Amino acid sequence: MSAAEAPLAGGGGPVRPSGLLDVLGVASVVLDVEGRVVLWSPQAEELFGYSAREALGRYAARLMVHEEHIALVRKLFADVMATGQSWAGAFPIRVKDGGTRLVEFRNMRLTDDRGDVFALGLAVDRSTVSRLEQDVALSERMVKQSPIGLTVLDTELRYVSVNAALVRMDGVPAEELIGHTPREVLPLLDFETVEDAAHHVLETGCPLIDRAVVGRTPADPDQDHAWSLSLYRLEDAIGRVLGVAASIVDITEQYRAGVEAEAARRRLALVADASARIGTTLDLDRTARELADVAVPELADIAAVDLLDAVVEGRRSTLGPAEPALIRPLAVRAVPETDAVRAADPPGERVRYTPDRLVTACVRTARPVVVPQVRDADLDHIAHSPEAAELLRRAGVHSYLAVPLIARGEVLGALDLKRAGNPLPFDEDDVLLAGELAARAAVQIDNARWYQNARDTALTLQRSLLPGRPPVMTGLEVASRYQPAGAASEVGGDWFDVISLDDGRTALVVGDVMGSGIGAAATMGRLRTATATLASLGLDPAVLLRQLDKITPGLDHSIATCVYAVHDPRLGQCRIANAGHLPPVRIRAGQPPELLALPTGVPLGVGGVAFSTTAVDFAPGDRLVFYTDGLVETRRHSLDERLAALLALLEGPDRPLEEVCDLLLRTLHHPDNHDDVALLIARSVDPTTE
Repeated sequence: MSAAEAPLAGGGGPVRPSGLLDVLGVASVVLDVEGRVVLWSPQAEELFGYSAREALGRYAARLMVHEEHIALVRKLFADVMATGQSWAGAFPIRVKDGGTRLVEFRNMRLTDDRGDVFALGLAVDRSTVSRLEQDVALSERMVKQSPIGLTVLDTELRYVSVNAALVRMDGVPAEELIGHTPREVLPLLDFETVEDAAHHVLETGCPLIDRAVVGRTPADPDQDHAWSLSLYRLEDAIGRVLGVAASIVDITEQYRAGVEAEAARRRLALVADASARIGTTLDLDRTARELADVAVPELADIAAVDLLDAVVEGRRSTLGPAEPALIRPLAVRAVPETDAVRAADPPGERVRYTPDRLVTACVRTARPVVVPQVRDADLDHIAHSPEAAELLRRAGVHSYLAVPLIARGEVLGALDLKRAGNPLPFDEDDVLLAGELAARAAVQIDNARWYQNARDTALTLQRSLLPGRPPVMTGLEVASRYQPAGAASEVGGDWFDVISLDDGRTALVVGDVMGSGIGAAATMGRLRTATATLASLGLDPAVLLRQLDKITPGLDHSIATCVYAVHDPRLGQCRIANAGHLPPVRIRAGQPPELLALPTGVPLGVGGVAFSTTAVDFAPGDRLVFYTDGLVETRRHSLDERLAALLALLEGPDRPLEEVCDLLLRTLHHPDNHDDVALLIARSVDPTTE
């Protein structure tokens, strides 16, 4: 194996050559004591143009020196040969083609083993030397003065050289870096991926450009910094891999700006998400749950929405400094589910919060309360009991934030936030974001609670205007139901009535005032009163509806549908008139249920169209089902489909009327239905068996 092929040896053995001498092209010339050329290297042939055959044996001065310089050259030669001192310098040399080349020389005297004296000249083209000197000077100056951290790592990724900028970045003296790997001297940085990338650069020669590295160094051990790292493989002139060069640029400011921009983007996205998700209905509990769902997990791991009980009841509430708060928790949300959920007060129950609880202080002062780092003592003021505090501690709650829910100048309650899985403490940005969410949600919560109060009032009015226990009737058994619309909808004007008449007759009424709220409930009450009054006069059903039609335009809600029937047990029939209402269902033994074919008429309040009365047989055992459209109408199905479903439910063996009422409501009326339902079922019985 030649020296050029020898592997790198650590014990003084042969190593692969450097390519620097090849770049310089160092020529060797040996002269005897008389100045004749006795040795002439191939590099000398390239530098001076003369072949060895042409140069050997000739006087070097005559061969390579211009006439005007011969005397000087002979003197320099004599000095070197006489004194043994080397001479170095640049000298213009005549080359074979007749031109002149400035050559850098190192001349020295040699003595062989027989005592003979020779002169050795080592020569390099001066322009090549100048270029290398400039490159080295430029590289050295740039490396030393560059604000960019620069380093060279060997093939084992040990520091070979570092510049001052890198020393400042690392906070480690250069002498403590050299010979060590970054992992050994900078343990706070995660270099695993970077080391993998560096080995890939060494193996492939493909550079790594602008790889972001985040971590901490001894220069600033308390703050994260970010650097842009680029790696390049280093090779010598003959292609031998020397290691990798690394350039490191501190991009902490850009990184922090990017982090802040990303955080701002997430905050805006969360606020936009809150605008879309909170307040989809006017249901108070659902609105509170929507707020908790938005807050978790983007802002907190655990969220609770607490309202003042007085606010839920529609009253204003103010708290004194030492006054407890009567709170109605509405929603609790946690991701993932932890013991911390069990530490929260159960939603829907009234709870007395002591004055020293942080959420009480938040509601009392109408200001956020933030505890970035929760200590065990803080948990006693966050939780409602020592047991709950222990649950929070076990769940790892380490940061707490409560922001008030304020709408139209009134404090409604608080949004209570905790972090356990998220390692970051709540900061000022989180306080601002939570406040923005609370402000938006508070308006929706306020709308929902006022709507709920108005709905509760309308429902109370509605129920008070509906009949109580039906009177004892001759030849008739009845069951009835009133079911309000879903919690997110207003109470409508549906009603039913059972009115005893003379001669054992009974009037059956079901109606629906168009509209909702207190106004519709009040109109319903007035129509019901008018119907009862007119029924006592014994009017024919069509005549009674005509009189109601005259009254209706003067009411607040001037349109209503109604079906009015009079049962006469002596005749075994019902006389029925319809004012724009859905037809009743008649069920007879041995026959399928049927929708009565009645003249529909127009709703009350339209006017201009006569009503008609239809007599239908109603023998003992027969049943009539009266209902309002909220039982059968939906947005997803046609009315014909729903009426067919109603008839299918009514088919089959005779069942108790109360059971039938429950079946119809349970099956047909969905809790989220936006319309209320009035349902009245009557069965004809033999008067003689009563």
